[in-house]
Amino acid sequence: MAEEKNATSAKRASNTKSTTPAKRASTANIRIGIGGWTYAPWRGTFYPSDLTQSRELEYASRQLTSIEINGTFYGLQKPASYEKWYQETPDDFVFSLKAPRYATNRKVLADAGETIERFFASGVLLLKQKLGPVNWQFAPTKKFDPEDFEAFLKLLPASIEGQKLRHAVEVRNDTFKAPDFIALARKYKVAVVLAGDSDYPQIADLTAPFVYARIMGTTDKQATGYSAKALDAWAERARQLAAGATPDDLETAAEPPAKAAARDVYLYVISGFKERNPAAAMALIGKL
Repeated sequence: MAEEKNATSAKRASNTKSTTPAKRASTANIRIGIGGWTYAPWRGTFYPSDLTQSRELEYASRQLTSIEINGTFYGLQKPASYEKWYQETPDDFVFSLKAPRYATNRKVLADAGETIERFFASGVLLLKQKLGPVNWQFAPTKKFDPEDFEAFLKLLPASIEGQKLRHAVEVRNDTFKAPDFIALARKYKVAVVLAGDSDYPQIADLTAPFVYARIMGTTDKQATGYSAKALDAWAERARQLAAGATPDDLETAAEPPAKAAARDVYLYVISGFKERNPAAAMALIGKL
């Protein structure tokens, strides 16, 4: 019986894989995903009931175009894990990583150098071309200190061993809603995480060659987490952001860039009613 179930799951994953590249071709610069892939309530809802847990990433990576890895926020992962994640996902799949909290949850950010170095030496680069942006998330209590924050941005490597890196900062204190902060982010080409449908400050300023958005408004009232109208709105915002424009209905802290330029977009359905997040992400992919 177990062998029959695994065979059925494998067939589903194979069938999905064969149709995925065509879907992605039209949205090459917009990636939609979720946070993590291990969550019990997704079993039997997002994941087929007969799918073994060891194949959840394989399955999820063929329904979505990116996943934000959360485990890296809580501790260093083993090189073997990065190798495994690389092997289990399609060639055009991309991960984003939440950077270690030990780098951002500190009084003096300028002292985070050793933690940052250990993180990038832990096997991160084994993701190769599937390594997307690194999200440096700060606590809501962390206030903007221009001098110290710039010292932190200077510690973020632009590349390692020839592999270019992308960095995003997720700031959650109103003191960051300031032109000086936006100027710093643009100087170092670091994206400011766009918080959507949440209680956190919304800073939608374009500051890097890519956009990193985390939307948090899914509910249990909709099968897809969001209403069709709300999904249409986020799909249109993603299109505008990819074209280098800031949607009029998003909040910014400074003047827009002098010249619009196309940007990659990474959009993750996070928090909210988590059980619906995969459905919301897949619905957005369909609309795009």
